[in-house]
Amino acid sequence: MPVNISFVIKIFLYTILLFLCLYFMVNGFNELNFYKSENIIKINRDLNLKIENNLINEKLFENESDIFLKKDDDKIKNLEKGSSNKVEKILITIKKNDTFAKVIDPYFKDNKVKNDIIQELNKAYNLKNLKIGQNIYLFINKENIINKIVIPYDFSTDIIINVLEERVELIKEKSEINEEIKSKKFTIKSSIYEDGIKYNVPLKILSDIIKLYSFDVDFQRDIRVNDQLEFSYEVLYNKERDQESYGELKYASLTLQKSILKYFVFKTDEGYIDYFDLKGKNVKKALMKTPIDGARLSSSYGMRKHPISGYNKLHKGVDFAAPKGTPIYAAGNGIVEFVGRNGGYGKYIRIRHNNSYKTAYAHLNNYKKGLHKGLRVNQGDIIGYVGSTGRSTGPHLHYEIIYNGKQINPMKMKLPPSKTLQNEELKRFNLERKKIYSDFLFNLYE
Repeated sequence: MPVNISFVIKIFLYTILLFLCLYFMVNGFNELNFYKSENIIKINRDLNLKIENNLINEKLFENESDIFLKKDDDKIKNLEKGSSNKVEKILITIKKNDTFAKVIDPYFKDNKVKNDIIQELNKAYNLKNLKIGQNIYLFINKENIINKIVIPYDFSTDIIINVLEERVELIKEKSEINEEIKSKKFTIKSSIYEDGIKYNVPLKILSDIIKLYSFDVDFQRDIRVNDQLEFSYEVLYNKERDQESYGELKYASLTLQKSILKYFVFKTDEGYIDYFDLKGKNVKKALMKTPIDGARLSSSYGMRKHPISGYNKLHKGVDFAAPKGTPIYAAGNGIVEFVGRNGGYGKYIRIRHNNSYKTAYAHLNNYKKGLHKGLRVNQGDIIGYVGSTGRSTGPHLHYEIIYNGKQINPMKMKLPPSKTLQNEELKRFNLERKKIYSDFLFNLYE
């Protein structure tokens, strides 16, 4: 039987075509599924990324519905139905014009619970003291109910409010604080303040150093280029909050052209923490020579041509030029005798320290809030801020020391130390200062 070649060719071509159709159908379906999977993964990934970007240090856990805290407005919002993540901790940051009642209001529908929380909190904390930038933490349980509020009280203490079914209870809880010693040393090229900022010295420590040396050092005349400063201080770390703070200045040594001033922290037998030199003499004197940080002595005590009247006149104090708003400290322990405007002195404060000594502070921009006549102040307390009120040509502090009713030169005043260590107390100090210095060297060169 003769073979029909054309028929065979047609069958062959149809077979190949059928095979190709089946091949592309199968592979096309797989490609389509792959494309859909890619899109689903991409959508989920984008959703997860969006969620992560809106969480503020929150720990996630599974539940029926998801909520998250958006960083820019601190409000809880629902995610898509079917998602299984939920925040455990909500961070609220106090903003301008916020009150405690206002910031917790969105999270408590029951006014009785909210009022109970506020009443309980007022027993241990003045809610008027909430500051802009302060954090409050709300904790949510598995039933989507806020059952705990945490307010940082100080660096190492939290106020915790437990919201129970029938009552509200408040406790104070101490955080674990890790301590370490840091040491620094630098050569002075400009001033202690400016070079300290350059070498990243914390402002609190820098302020403590300046206050410490203000009893014995005229910062304008005594310090020269290439003098050296070395010191050690405590660094405190709160692991729970991931926060760092600074404790005591442990040791400081200022090398001047004519002297070296070494001071060590020490707790006396009476329980006071203070600073002493190598001989056990208290650094603090009855009064400070320079009751201001980082200022320049712009006019000394004595006869001068008055910059406004043009007449030669005895300048009965010293002037420290400083930026407007620079804090001014009480030169010693005492009682505020006068606060208010005083003629050419402008805004003025006078403090009585004992029967013989008074100090005066003039041309202030403003007073420390709460300062009033009769208030008892301690040495180093902020009492006001530099200004240019009264007869003044620019921002500065005019500072006077008055002895038995007469102004004297603060820069030439010689006052004895307020305490000198003796006997067993001196022996204990010598042991402790050696350890402090050893720690300083170890941390400086490690």
